[in-house]
Amino acid sequence: MSMSVSVPLPVDAREHGLTGDGSTDDQPAFARLVDAVGAACAADGRPRVIHVPAGRYLMCDRPTLWHSGVSLIGAGRGATCFVLANPGAPRTPVPLAWFTTAQHGAGRDRHIADITFAHFEIDGSGVSTEEYDVLAKGLGLQYVLRGRFSDLYIHDTAATGFGCDFLQDTVVEGVLAERCGRQDPGEKMGGAGIGIGVGGWGPVERLAVTACTARGNGTNGIFLELQQEDWPPPRGIRITACHCEDNRFGISDWGADGLVVCASTMIGNHEAGFDVSSQGTTRVGGRGGIVTGCVIDGNVRDGIGFGNTPGRYAFRGNRVSGNGRHGFWNHNLAGGDQESAADVVLEANDIRGNALDGVRVDAGLRAPALIGNRIQGNGRRAAPGAAGGGAGVRCSPRALVDEGAHWAPDGHRGKRVTVAGQSALVTHNTATELGLAPWRPGATTAWPDGTPAPGTAYHLPDGPGTRAGITVAGPVTAAQVDGNRVWDDRRPATQTHALWITGDGRLTGGRVRGNDFLGNASAATRCDTAPVDVRWRDNDE
Repeated sequence: MSMSVSVPLPVDAREHGLTGDGSTDDQPAFARLVDAVGAACAADGRPRVIHVPAGRYLMCDRPTLWHSGVSLIGAGRGATCFVLANPGAPRTPVPLAWFTTAQHGAGRDRHIADITFAHFEIDGSGVSTEEYDVLAKGLGLQYVLRGRFSDLYIHDTAATGFGCDFLQDTVVEGVLAERCGRQDPGEKMGGAGIGIGVGGWGPVERLAVTACTARGNGTNGIFLELQQEDWPPPRGIRITACHCEDNRFGISDWGADGLVVCASTMIGNHEAGFDVSSQGTTRVGGRGGIVTGCVIDGNVRDGIGFGNTPGRYAFRGNRVSGNGRHGFWNHNLAGGDQESAADVVLEANDIRGNALDGVRVDAGLRAPALIGNRIQGNGRRAAPGAAGGGAGVRCSPRALVDEGAHWAPDGHRGKRVTVAGQSALVTHNTATELGLAPWRPGATTAWPDGTPAPGTAYHLPDGPGTRAGITVAGPVTAAQVDGNRVWDDRRPATQTHALWITGDGRLTGGRVRGNDFLGNASAATRCDTAPVDVRWRDNDE
């Protein structure tokens, strides 16, 4: 097919060789069309739109190189679907569109500009590579200027679904990413629903991610990752009104500066709802961010995991509840920044019903502020160990029932139940039933080796004896702990103390003032290590 620079601004894909019948390989015709439209745009400087009518467009064995000024518009999710497959090239990743630094020399001076991808579906279930390949994405573009990605449904890709990096003056809105990262065991790079590399444009990247949903993806729902250690972490990135559920991590900041996350939900994720750490390729955690107005609830382990960062992070006005370990857990992973994080603020959050401590500090903090938080009824993992088997014991894909049990409601939350050589994490429990997390994100069962037979013996470990609203188990200096209410009014109460300083903890300098520490199960405070030079006054104890 030959197309001149007289190509019309709107182009109908069906008029240029694409069939959309679900069985014809449309990739060669699609690639020729994109090349021709791209050449026309380069010749006259006028961006163009490829309209793709409803149909299933099979894209086999090779990705399509993208060009500036070429937009792709479908007839809607479920109507226009691009089906990716690689039956003839099992070593080749097949994103729908790609343009990368490594393969194509993408960069600030060689970028893609003025593109829109909107109103279509990408089905990646037909791509499997012989070894996990981070390029086996749905979309894989780098260095995009003035881009818009809207109303896309991307699912079942082998690696990340929306995997685009270095997005300047760009909006990502209404993207639904489900079950991406099929081939990622959870420890590899990529494998997310929406994964965005940052830093390529310098200290400012103007990017908005809004109204997106990421569910059941192998690693992250949404992550931002600094791509070169010597690049400055960029400012200007916002994540608003997004929903992340049943991913390994909900939303992760692995190297931005001043990330704003607001009005979002992070629920049922396996490691943490929100994560700041050194998990990314450069081992650089985010810094200077603000998380506000979010619901961070029912994550299998922690609500907020925080570490490997110089700090200046603020968490304000969030609900952090019902998580399987800690509400907020400050800790550093090996291989990342180990210095104490400075100026971390937890203000006006509702931190309640978490399985262990509401707030736990296991790594260094300098001048943190805990102000006006309501930290209530944590320590739910209070039930003693249990075991059983035989009549009345049965398992289903996501539950274990013991009809003879009398468990305290949610007393086993976050524990690992062991059954016939398999184990699963407990998300909640009634008097007789344990709810279980999927064995990996996107799975429909807790049992990778099959559901145990009726009557199979099980075991649950003990819960820890001390479970506090605020636990200091690392070095904390110059803290401001003001105006918090830390209590447990349920019966029986499970939050043993309002404030616990462990034998490994240090609370030095600063002030603890005007807090209400009354109404916990054992005592207001427990100091295995005495605070030093702390102004302690006007607290109700």
